[in-house]
Amino acid sequence: MRTCLWVFAVVLVFGFVDGKKIERLRTERISGGSAGDVLDDDPVGRLKVYVYELPSKYNKKLLQKDPRCLTHMFAAEIFMHRFLLSSPVRTLNPDEADWFYSPIYPTCDLTPMGLPLPFKSPRMMRSAIQLISSNWPYWNRTEGADHFFVVPHDFGACFHYQEEKAVERGILPLLQRSTLVQTFGQRNHVCLNEGSITIPPFAPPQKMQAHQIPPDIPRSIFVYFRGLFYDVNNDPEGGYYARGARAAVWENFKNNPLFDISTDHPTTYYEDMQRAIFCLCPLGWAPWSPRLVEAVVFGCIPVIIADDIVLPFADAIPWEEIGVFVAEEDVPNLDTILTSIPPEVILRKQRLLANPSMKRAMLFPQPAQPGDAFHQILNGLARKLPHDRSVYLKSGQNILNWTAGPVGDLKPW
Repeated sequence: MRTCLWVFAVVLVFGFVDGKKIERLRTERISGGSAGDVLDDDPVGRLKVYVYELPSKYNKKLLQKDPRCLTHMFAAEIFMHRFLLSSPVRTLNPDEADWFYSPIYPTCDLTPMGLPLPFKSPRMMRSAIQLISSNWPYWNRTEGADHFFVVPHDFGACFHYQEEKAVERGILPLLQRSTLVQTFGQRNHVCLNEGSITIPPFAPPQKMQAHQIPPDIPRSIFVYFRGLFYDVNNDPEGGYYARGARAAVWENFKNNPLFDISTDHPTTYYEDMQRAIFCLCPLGWAPWSPRLVEAVVFGCIPVIIADDIVLPFADAIPWEEIGVFVAEEDVPNLDTILTSIPPEVILRKQRLLANPSMKRAMLFPQPAQPGDAFHQILNGLARKLPHDRSVYLKSGQNILNWTAGPVGDLKPW
């Protein structure tokens, strides 16, 4: 009975019938909402970044070997490098720098299927840090506490795509004092250092822009999801992948008419998201996925199913106001949870999602735009200034253990 009532409400509110009231609601649904002043912060003048000049084997040669690195979800490491080279926050004088950046592409090592292999990343990072600590004096005075690294792996600088293995490895010891800019974020997790900056995964802005549909087309899909429910290759029993949350979505709602869910990935994927009211954003191997970015860009309310997730730019984006959070154990009640949300609450979330500054903050466009993800990263770095004097070590003082970690990580790269 409740489902029938909701379908009737959807018909009335979201445009399946005509009428002046429907047009008013439809217009209200797509108008912009406030995203908060912090999204408009300008980092220029608030910090200076020195970009180390590293041999091309750490960056450009990797990309030349496999250009697919430019389009996968971890490509922020490449575009952040390009952005900083021409950014007004860049300084060519390291003595006046607030932050030091090492352009390393640790995820640009792809399988034939296009999936990044993280297994060489610790050796690559270690090699680069040895290089900068030997050729410049800045690393040694803080052991990296005024340095930041972009590490957009599934579990950041733990450098493994399976959580159990990532936890076992822990964050690369040489990065323990540095600020990590990473897609992974989960509270009370060994792979998230305090002070890390959590960023959105890369989603191609130009590609998404090419699939925009007219804003007055009604949202005729209640819940939308395309992706894996089971990872049969890496988790044949189906209980570990996504901690069982995706499997629960499929088993409970595969035949529910309100849920448009499938493993298929149609050519109309982006258009479909713009026709949906709710877009499921469940965890996979890691808590996050590009669906989060896509949902925000296309104004589809993200339904975040990932316990203890730390969301991108959480100090700037009002996630509680634009999204819906569902505990992993509550997935079987997903239909009841979503149909219980009042239409006026849905409209309010959609108005906020319609704000252009909200969308810009989730994207890495080329060329860069004011308020985009590049600028949000810089804002995050600026908010960490000035550095506490305690980060500067006394002469001869050492904190990091250069021989810590798995034996394989100590091999030359």
